[in-house]
Amino acid sequence: MKINTFLSIFTPKDVKFFPLLKETTVILVQASSLLQELFELTDTEKDKEKRKELCALIKVEETKGDKVTGAILKALNETFITPFDREDINALADEMDDVIDTINRASHKVLLYSPDNLPESTRLLAVIIKKGALEIQGAINELVNMKHSDQRLRAHYKEIKRLEEEADVVYENGIIALFKEESNAVELIKLKEIIQELEKTANRINNTGKVLKTIFVKYA
Repeated sequence: MKINTFLSIFTPKDVKFFPLLKETTVILVQASSLLQELFELTDTEKDKEKRKELCALIKVEETKGDKVTGAILKALNETFITPFDREDINALADEMDDVIDTINRASHKVLLYSPDNLPESTRLLAVIIKKGALEIQGAINELVNMKHSDQRLRAHYKEIKRLEEEADVVYENGIIALFKEESNAVELIKLKEIIQELEKTANRINNTGKVLKTIFVKYA
């Protein structure tokens, strides 16, 4: 019998970590939804005002995420027996928090630089990020009963990896198109940084998928 299996006998069924991790995914999905909405806006004056509103709402979600991550770390310090390795719980919480942080940074760069137009690649990357957030949420929901939902968990982290590969293609094509089509050097620099921040967000989502895969390999 594995030590983890033995210890799980004494683990309370109502584990505090799962609700906290699920709460983080709710925040993550909401932040990614707001991000997608942000990159669907046009360059009209009305939509520029909407940008400010959406960026402020994303910041609110980022602050919520920091608080929940702090609660997870506090629970780790106060709990003797955890549902799986505490370093994995810590890594999972940190990676999801990093995704929310990069979403906030991407939106902040839109607010800070106020580009005239947002290229199609930014909208496509925002869509991928939202899909990735939903995959993370689905995977976290499966952790509670991993032994009976291992194939669903596997499907989620595999899809996260596929989305990251899709994001790489969109990013590369977006950068190529930007250098071909944007003649204003200042706008080019602004948009390049925004595209790069979105690509970093997709990478962070993939990092979360890697942690989920590690947990799957250990316990499924």
